[in-house]
Amino acid sequence: MNIADYRILRTRAGFIAAEDRGWIAVAGHDRADFLQGLLSNDVVALSPGAGCYAVCLTPQGRMTADMYVLAQPDRLLLDVDRGVADRLRERFDDLVFTEDVRVADLSAGSAGFGVHGPAAREVAEALTGPAAGAMAPCAHRVLEIGTAAGWVARTDDLGIEGYRVVVERAAAEALQRALEAAGAGAVDRTAAEAVRVESGRPAYPIDMDHDTIPLEAGIADRAISFDKGCYVGQEVIIRILHRGQGRIARRLVGLTLGRRDGAEPAPPPRGAAIFSGGADVGRVTSAVRSPALGGVIALGYLRRELADAGGASVEVSSGTERVPATVTPLPFVPPADRAV
Repeated sequence: MNIADYRILRTRAGFIAAEDRGWIAVAGHDRADFLQGLLSNDVVALSPGAGCYAVCLTPQGRMTADMYVLAQPDRLLLDVDRGVADRLRERFDDLVFTEDVRVADLSAGSAGFGVHGPAAREVAEALTGPAAGAMAPCAHRVLEIGTAAGWVARTDDLGIEGYRVVVERAAAEALQRALEAAGAGAVDRTAAEAVRVESGRPAYPIDMDHDTIPLEAGIADRAISFDKGCYVGQEVIIRILHRGQGRIARRLVGLTLGRRDGAEPAPPPRGAAIFSGGADVGRVTSAVRSPALGGVIALGYLRRELADAGGASVEVSSGTERVPATVTPLPFVPPADRAV
């Protein structure tokens, strides 16, 4: 990790290419009603310029994607992981029958950057004007770079204040120059990952995947509306909440790794086993060395009984050894007052 890049994210504003993101446009008169039955949050309630975070589920309540839904006057934009964009577009196309709905994948023709840090708002304002300062999570504004059109959306991907800035691909270099002129510095992905894990913010498909129920990942308060009508996978969510009193078999937790023989361990890989009393009780999903905490921290899933036991001691597989670790409340590093 470049520690200078980390400091930029913590003290100023850093930007990183959103090469892992894709964008799907859903247009047509019935677009909101169509997505209302497929996504977990209340899409129909969105007015132009507003947005929400949502997940797309299987009938079994497992995630196929998470996304930011942005309501524009003539379409709904879905900001998703690039790896699922094509599959999601195909699924939506297959579900359109008589509805006035048109689905298009904009990923190939678009380029984006994530802008993060305590000065990210000022960078957004420099691009779009002072109203950007009042952006709520997932709110967005139109962006123009020369003759190229795009948008700026509040996303807070790393658990600190952040924005997604997207334009037509031909204007990517011009957008990067505009970000630099506004005071943002280019940062590497490892620095961004350190901030994300310190913030306890799960990412798809790293900490959440096709086997994850949203309640396990702790994203229900952001991703699920409990007042809207039916959507695919809702029955499983409601059953867990009402019949099971919210009890789930596993939950995403923070882990602070200790030292073995005085040496700091390397961050364990994704999928590393977690043990308690010799029993396999979970898996690591993300791990980094935290500059803020001066040690190795991780996100991972633990069995409910251990996840609910604050400060539980476990061991994490790291190479040929097992490293002691402590279950730690999330976030490891609280967000600044301006982040959501």
